[in-house]
Amino acid sequence: MLPLPARFLVLALTGWLNRHQQGALDNPGEENRVLREMLGKGRLRFTDRQRRRLAMRGHALGRALLAGVVTLVSPDTILAWHRKLVAKKWSFQTGRHGNADEMKAITGHVVRMAKENPTWGYDRLQGALANLGHTVAPNTVRNILRRNGIEPAPERGKRTSWRTFLKAHASTIFAADFFTTEVRTLRGLMTHHTLFVIHHATRAVEIVATTVNPSRVFMTEVANILTDPDSGLLRNARFLILDRDSKFKDRFTEILKDAGVAVVRCPARAPNWNAIAERFVKSVKDECLRRMIFFGTASLDRALSAFSSHYAHERKHQGIGNQLIARAYPVGHNHGRVVRRTRLGGMLTLYFRRAA
Repeated sequence: MLPLPARFLVLALTGWLNRHQQGALDNPGEENRVLREMLGKGRLRFTDRQRRRLAMRGHALGRALLAGVVTLVSPDTILAWHRKLVAKKWSFQTGRHGNADEMKAITGHVVRMAKENPTWGYDRLQGALANLGHTVAPNTVRNILRRNGIEPAPERGKRTSWRTFLKAHASTIFAADFFTTEVRTLRGLMTHHTLFVIHHATRAVEIVATTVNPSRVFMTEVANILTDPDSGLLRNARFLILDRDSKFKDRFTEILKDAGVAVVRCPARAPNWNAIAERFVKSVKDECLRRMIFFGTASLDRALSAFSSHYAHERKHQGIGNQLIARAYPVGHNHGRVVRRTRLGGMLTLYFRRAA
């Protein structure tokens, strides 16, 4: 044990060092307070680099000393920044799949494969990922599916999405719908109802008929034309998608069913169930009908005939890979004179090269 004079000397020296250290800390603290007063009450904006510097220094000082020094931000803020730095460091685990970007890619592959292949279980998905160069455990696949609300294969395989059903049966699926056009006549504006049928696989469209009175007799005649065993558009169809329009009356659907065509009714207020037909309605209205004034039924028929030819032979369609439904002009050549083909006064246009 130190003699009494030595102990007094040590205590005095310790007190002097504490006062000196506190003074050293008080000076930058007072400078920070003056800086805050000069900047006013506006919010300070720190860069990520500045946050890292403050967090590293603040963690070394500790909460008690920070309370007496920090004035630009609160001690809790600096310590919170430090915790985020630690969390960010450990978010990148060691090993091949520690990279967050790679795990994001794996998650995307798992979700896509599971949705496109309802019967694939964890092991099957794990094997498919291996083909893409990703080595993961089945539990990783399971966790990804759970986080994205996707059921395991036994349950997922019992349900077929509407999109999957449409793609699987596209060659035998047709859709029918009406669109209306206001036509000027001697009796004033008359609403004309046009019935069309579209094939899901090819996007081929047939304008069936236009009438001002879609009566039961009219619809019965149309059904007989569509299901004619020699020339009917629906003679080889298995499904016809219809909305709940009252014009599609019982007799119309009975004729279709007798011809072996199953009628699929869309739910009420669900246009996406008949999206392909709805897309054609938007196209014919935006590209043709809304840009013209019609005087008499004949003018409407001529416009629809011109648009139908353009739609089938001259217009590319994104739904079939940006291709033509039926090619009527040479396309894809990079030699020859460029020719412009127009319809309806130039509203519908096709450019192609005429062979030399």
